[in-house]
Amino acid sequence: MKEYWTSLASLLGVLAFCQSLLQVIFPPELRFASLKFLNRVFQLFSSYCYFDITEIDGVNTNELYNAVQLYLSSSVSITGNRLSLTRALNSSAITCGLSNNDSIVDTFNGVMVLWEHVVTQRQAQTFSWRPLPDEKRGFTLRVKKKDKPLILDSYLDYIMEKANEIRRLNQDRLLYTNSRGGSLDSRGHPWESVPFKHPSTFDTLAMDPVKKKEIMDDLKDFASGQLFYQKTGRAWKRGYLLYGPPGTGKSSMIAAMANFLSYDIYDLELTEVHNNSELRKLLMKTSSKSIIVIEDIDCSINLTNRKKNSQSTKNYYDPEVRCGSGSVCGEDGGNSITLSGLLNFTDGLWSCCGSERIFVFTTNHIEKLDPALLRSGRMDMHIYMSYCSYPSLMILLKNYLEYDEAKLNDVILKELEEVVEKANMTPADVSEVLIKNRRDKDKAVRELLEALKIRAGRNLKREKNPNEVEEEEQEKRALESPKEGSEFEAETCSKEEEEEEKMK
Repeated sequence: MKEYWTSLASLLGVLAFCQSLLQVIFPPELRFASLKFLNRVFQLFSSYCYFDITEIDGVNTNELYNAVQLYLSSSVSITGNRLSLTRALNSSAITCGLSNNDSIVDTFNGVMVLWEHVVTQRQAQTFSWRPLPDEKRGFTLRVKKKDKPLILDSYLDYIMEKANEIRRLNQDRLLYTNSRGGSLDSRGHPWESVPFKHPSTFDTLAMDPVKKKEIMDDLKDFASGQLFYQKTGRAWKRGYLLYGPPGTGKSSMIAAMANFLSYDIYDLELTEVHNNSELRKLLMKTSSKSIIVIEDIDCSINLTNRKKNSQSTKNYYDPEVRCGSGSVCGEDGGNSITLSGLLNFTDGLWSCCGSERIFVFTTNHIEKLDPALLRSGRMDMHIYMSYCSYPSLMILLKNYLEYDEAKLNDVILKELEEVVEKANMTPADVSEVLIKNRRDKDKAVRELLEALKIRAGRNLKREKNPNEVEEEEQEKRALESPKEGSEFEAETCSKEEEEEEKMK
């Protein structure tokens, strides 16, 4: 046993001597050069090449690292076993990512690549104006050498585009409005924003399903039509005109469009815009992938139909002026937006300063608008928001009462179908009846049916005796608002007295 330990000690001594001899004969510089040479030989015969993407490039954050992290989150959430969960600032979604030193396989155009998330401890830092994190993070991309051109030319650009899209979808939607009087906010922007939380969707929108699908398909074609618009030489924008009686869901349609496409909304108040130049500046400050809305366009500025105005002799480019509230027209800073300026805003050269934008105008009286504003290229799609029809009535019953045709009595369904087209009730009126009685679903259906019958009877009576019905409504309004009636009488008396004084 003693001889065994003696021989082992002698062997260890020989190995230590050999190691010392090798360190003397082969200095560290030579050993490092040998390892580097062997590594190059290995890479020469290897069929793979590697790309390192570090989190920090010098002292700046590497944008490509963040893009890869977001891009891989869409695949990791499905295939990964160990995930890293994060939620960014102003984001409404939780994203998944690769855990430390984990890997995932991705495929692009039939090419398979391997991503590895490499995390190591950083060595002790010297003094720095910007201390670095304790951990050194990065992604290593392994691809075959034959696929290297494809990866560098297309794959990384695709990752950047995909990451921007994921980042946009994860952010909260915003609702913008132009600042009062054209003033700028603290950042020098003419738009003020609040989070957009409107819950309206195409599923909850009370509209004929066929028309609804047509609008959704048109929006899909627009959002995915970048190559088509470039190929045809058209600006990547589209205009929608929503018209119909009040309460038919025009604002809800705009909210549904924004939620469907995940676009921001710019609600433009024309009465706060002083002139055409300021209107162009507002347009330039809007972002892509947004909906620019002008509600009640016939009430914002004077855009009446020139053909119906027999007394008008104005030229096409003459100002059509209507003052905003609290302002005076003219040289004192009042509103002086012209029809020509608004047309250029929607279809001129300045309207092409951004891409993937939708213009939406709403009006209750389409016949009052000038035909120049309605032509294709400015308002490409005219959408009539009609009174409540039977299909839209079924949608409202499902939304508010969780009723469908299978849960309702056949007799009641038949009565609803017969009377709803004659009643001309707006979805807003129907919704109010259902909301008021939502705790008692059967009572809500009964009162709705009664309200529809009353409205249908009134419409039938109006068709037979329009003058008589109008007089009854005027008398009813006078009784309901005695103050207005007394003011009217006082005003009439004062006018009669003025006329008598003039005669004298």
